Amino acid sequence: MAATILTRRCSYSFRFQLRTFATKPNHSSSLKNSKLHEENNVFGAEGDDVFATSGISRPISHILKELNKKVPDSLIKLRTEQPNGPSIKYIPWHIVNRIMNLHAPEWSGEVRGITYSADAKSVSVVYRVTLYGTDAEIFRESTGTTLVSDTGYGDAVQKAEAMAFRRACARFGLGLHLYHEDLE
Repeated sequence: MAATILTRRCSYSFRFQLRTFATKPNHSSSLKNSKLHEENNVFGAEGDDVFATSGISRPISHILKELNKKVPDSLIKLRTEQPNGPSIKYIPWHIVNRIMNLHAPEWSGEVRGITYSADAKSVSVVYRVTLYGTDAEIFRESTGTTLVSDTGYGDAVQKAEAMAFRRACARFGLGLHLYHEDLE
């Protein structure tokens, strides 16, 4: 049985190709047309033409090429750690997740470890992201650490996990240009 997942044509640098694929379980999520249409409202404007996603059953090199493209400024957020401190650009974890679903739909992620510091003031999470291509499967791991006392959104483990997830995806090239911009 063959199926085609449809998405909206976007006005930014990620391009999509019409692809037919055999339906099979997806490691990261099971997307339906309506769910995918809802998710893509973040990436495209109303009234755009409809195209299929890229990434399904492709070689790893093609997936990595898509993930290494510059993320549009409209998806990037700014965070200031300290009052009057420098602003840091980042991509929210849920946007990273959507980009992964679009360009590497057969990805998976897992928490490999959660460690509290000896003084219980910080927590670190190790996160692994695995990409599955027709020719290989590769993974990248990264860590995220945050203070337990940080009172922003969510709890400390959630924050550390989101940070580790974003960093693991950056090791595939997703949003990596933001790290270079911070150095300039």
